[in-house]
Amino acid sequence: MKIIARIHSEFPEKFGIPRQSGLVDDLRAEIVFEPEYRNPDALRGLEEFSHIWLIWQFSEAVRDTWSPTVRPPRLGGNTRMGVFATRSPFRPNPVGLSSVRIDHIERHTPRGPVITVCGADLMDGTPIYDIKPYLPQADCHPDAAGGFTATHPREVLEVHIADKWLHRIDPAHRAGLIGVLAQDPRPSYQNDPDRVYGMDFAGYRVRFAVEGNQLTVCGVSSGGGKGSKR
Repeated sequence: MKIIARIHSEFPEKFGIPRQSGLVDDLRAEIVFEPEYRNPDALRGLEEFSHIWLIWQFSEAVRDTWSPTVRPPRLGGNTRMGVFATRSPFRPNPVGLSSVRIDHIERHTPRGPVITVCGADLMDGTPIYDIKPYLPQADCHPDAAGGFTATHPREVLEVHIADKWLHRIDPAHRAGLIGVLAQDPRPSYQNDPDRVYGMDFAGYRVRFAVEGNQLTVCGVSSGGGKGSKR
């Protein structure tokens, strides 16, 4: 398996990344190809599709061992399910699959061809193994069963950001941040209304608390990035 590209997103760390692709369409990310694959001809015809599949590596979850069962956060982190019944990153092969929307394609840039996509659930720098077009006539199954994810839906939160914090955020990143916060970045088993959480996003350090179905931002500072303390 060769790495053909890497994605550049607003998430320097895993915390806060949406749990599935497509949940926050306002999130934009760039797919930049490795030098060996910077051939514009490889993208010929891709502009005719609206969505693509990304096959990528859980680069922060590579390990030599595996477990047949995992504890999905959706079930509170206590119930074990078979690894192949989940999308856990801790798998025999650390491979992820995401469906994202194509925003636009630039074929000739100083970095070679670049694909800008919306709705990605990947950390900045994640290696990509392959890109395939999404085919609605084959890939969409409206009547498919959702297993335990359908019986334990994740509640969308109401996000409150005071103007003094909102004005610190570049307007280009506001909708994406609000969408991420509404998906509730906390682990499912954490529900302490007095706890303040911290998340790095688009170069900002965002602090927030959650009570009931309401998330309140209580601080925004610049300089968020990998290695920041939570």
